[in-house]
Amino acid sequence: MKQPLKNDPVECTGNLLAMRDTLEILGGKWKLLILHYLISREKEVNTFKKIQREILGISAKVLTKELKDLEANQLIVREEMPGKPKTVEYSISEYGRSSKEIINYLVEWGKNHRKHLLQA
Repeated sequence: MKQPLKNDPVECTGNLLAMRDTLEILGGKWKLLILHYLISREKEVNTFKKIQREILGISAKVLTKELKDLEANQLIVREEMPGKPKTVEYSISEYGRSSKEIINYLVEWGKNHRKHLLQA
């Protein structure tokens, strides 16, 4: 771990490390969109194909990687359903729900930013 500078407040370094961790887990083009999708559709059955169809522009390869990353960080749950053909369902985990407030804030900020740019 990198040592803080002598004139750097400890809380600043700690906050920067926490922000780095957050961005590593939630960063990128798709992860927050996937989380938002699953939170918004908690009462629905969310299969891989459905998620890929409804999140426009995401490829199967990228969706697979992002779902694996989100599952590894315990933000989503992957459940294989019995039967042929094999079906896999995805849902938000209890821990993943903790991102809801952050996501809602980002949505509101994005709406306000669009308004700001249109007024400029």
